[in-house]
Amino acid sequence: MDLIAYAIPFFLLALLAEIVLDRRRNASFFRFNDAISSLSAGALSTTTGLFTKVLEITIYALAIDHVALYRLDPALFDLSWSGVGSFLVVLLAWDFLYYWHHRFGHTVNVLWAAHVVHHQSEDYNLSTALRQASTGFLFGWLFYLPLILIGVPVHVVATASAVDLIYQFWVHTQHVGSLGWFDRVFVSPSNHRVHHAQNQRYLDKNYGGILIVWDRLFGTFAPEDTADPCIYGVRKPLNSWDPLTANLQVYRETWRLAGRLRSPIDKLCVWFRRPNWRPIEEGGPLTLDDSTLASFERFQTVQPIPIRHYVLVQFLVAVVLTGGVSIGAAVVEWRLLLLPSVGLWVLLVSQCRLLQHGHKAVNSERWRLLAVNPALLFAAALWFGVNWQVVGAVIIYTLVSVVLLAALNKVTATTEHRSGAT
Repeated sequence: MDLIAYAIPFFLLALLAEIVLDRRRNASFFRFNDAISSLSAGALSTTTGLFTKVLEITIYALAIDHVALYRLDPALFDLSWSGVGSFLVVLLAWDFLYYWHHRFGHTVNVLWAAHVVHHQSEDYNLSTALRQASTGFLFGWLFYLPLILIGVPVHVVATASAVDLIYQFWVHTQHVGSLGWFDRVFVSPSNHRVHHAQNQRYLDKNYGGILIVWDRLFGTFAPEDTADPCIYGVRKPLNSWDPLTANLQVYRETWRLAGRLRSPIDKLCVWFRRPNWRPIEEGGPLTLDDSTLASFERFQTVQPIPIRHYVLVQFLVAVVLTGGVSIGAAVVEWRLLLLPSVGLWVLLVSQCRLLQHGHKAVNSERWRLLAVNPALLFAAALWFGVNWQVVGAVIIYTLVSVVLLAALNKVTATTEHRSGAT
């Protein structure tokens, strides 16, 4: 059972509740563009993960069959008191390994390239919790291999992973202050706000997933100081709403850097050094201080209201598609999910381009509707045969979207014309 897929509706309800609370308190912790961007990255991560998790499952299956020291009986983790106790031990071990995975994710460039997606948001709210990377599957499995090697069943490891991740959702909020003794033992909103801050005193602190005890033990704990408010984001801002661009940012920058370096050793090692490492020929390590934060401004773009409404409607379609693909993964074979997933990914990127470029991106959205959608339908017909219910649904969706886009195009063009005349 995929706990994350079943938790998604509760995540969304909690997110809506926080938005309502944010409005009532006039807190302004949410911005439309940033929230859509974060949720788009989350939808991309969730659906690509349905295909990329085969790497982790294959490696773990091979490990438990050929190199595991033991094979623990799955009955040890049943719903009895002893079974629950056994699972809590595994969860504790997972959380310990997660601490090191998370810590290396900030200090090894190739791991940071994946994890940076979660930190690129310059806001901090429950939508940030759902902002996840799509490339973590490349190396993340390495850190939890010890559990497999001592014989913990793969499904128990997967459940521990899901529980740890679900716990971390609620700590991404600014509406909960200090919790006293709880802050000293567990990861809390206050502790995790520190982790997402780019202030010098907060950098590379508070890596814990459920327990903050690991940070206290290994010297990476920092308390939140109200005299030094958290400034969220990363020192090299993304300045884009596009989830694809977000996932490729550090990989692309590191590839270009490696291409400029003369030493073959440096070309290789740049991927495994700290993210701020640079050789002498590049001026040496990048230095970080808080002087640039004094004038820090969050990235923002402004669009006509009709574009925001159109993007919101399309994003609701994306939410339905994401839920359908995620639930469908449990009952149908992966190849049936590929084409709707591709359609979803193109939809997400196109909507974020509208948020980025406004009226200038309308043509690319038109191409998505009139070229990509028919192409996917044609591919599905060749691959699986014609399903008239699916064909009808896609045609109706496309026609409605084209009409909405035409209306949007007319309204925004009229608005821009009037603004120019003024």
